[in-house]
Amino acid sequence: MIKVGIIGGGGYTAGELIRILQYHPEVEISFVQSASQAGKYVYETHDDLLGECNLKFSAELSTDVDVLFLCMGHGQSPAFMAQDAIPDQVAVIDLGNDFRLEDSWAYGLPELNRSAIQGSKRIANPGCFATAIQLGLLPLAKAGLLGTEVHINATTGSTGAGHAPSPTTHFSWRASNLSVYKAFDHQHLGEIRRSLVQAQPGFEGVLNFIPLRGDFTRGILATMYLDCKLSETELNELYAQTYVDEPFTFVSAPNPHLKQVVNTNKCLVHVEKHGNKAFIISAIDNLTKGASGQAVQNLNLIFGLPEKTGLNLKSVAF
Repeated sequence: MIKVGIIGGGGYTAGELIRILQYHPEVEISFVQSASQAGKYVYETHDDLLGECNLKFSAELSTDVDVLFLCMGHGQSPAFMAQDAIPDQVAVIDLGNDFRLEDSWAYGLPELNRSAIQGSKRIANPGCFATAIQLGLLPLAKAGLLGTEVHINATTGSTGAGHAPSPTTHFSWRASNLSVYKAFDHQHLGEIRRSLVQAQPGFEGVLNFIPLRGDFTRGILATMYLDCKLSETELNELYAQTYVDEPFTFVSAPNPHLKQVVNTNKCLVHVEKHGNKAFIISAIDNLTKGASGQAVQNLNLIFGLPEKTGLNLKSVAF
């Protein structure tokens, strides 16, 4: 069994990670660390795990594991890695924002970096918006078809803002509401651009990204459009060829919606042609394919397991 430790176990991504790993046939959760929850049963914080998990949160770190998942807030992982001597043989998968632009960490988007992930013990898990947007644009980038400007609009659920309550996440503000934030300046733009340049060297186009807060809890629906000379048939053939062997990314002929992907590690991509514009829709669950599910997919790659191991998850649908 692969022994797993989770650092920062009290938040949404950690809770989702525990739910997935609890039923992973090749994994044993050795400990879940949380300074704020130490001594409590995991199910007291993640109450849907009552009857599923009898672990207690620990205050201390153990390196007697095969892999550590870092589920701490953005900005905390570098201090953790500097203060704690993590043996080189222990794989570290960081779900935060801190190492995504570091050359010494493999960027954990399997559809782009599968071989690099398989050969690394330090993985920077992609951001949720970044995952949805990159999977929508990578086929065009790999074909060298990204031009001078890409327009992106994406709406995320409230869990994307983390577990700690804030003025823009509590129910009375979020319900029946929609708002824009960090227009043209979202922190995921750096990793998105880096991946697009990796796929299409020399790409210098403008990424016009408008993120929105939705009045739902889980999921991201992203739309993208840009100038493109390919016909709709050629676009669909390009996307189908790019993702034909991918276990979680699928080209959808019908216009996709969030209920198809929530609670799964899937990404559904749909492409159309309108005039001279290619129009792409991408849908994921921000907590699974956008965070914890993709982290488990990366674990499977590191340890030579089929990528779908422990990730055969079904959407709620209704």
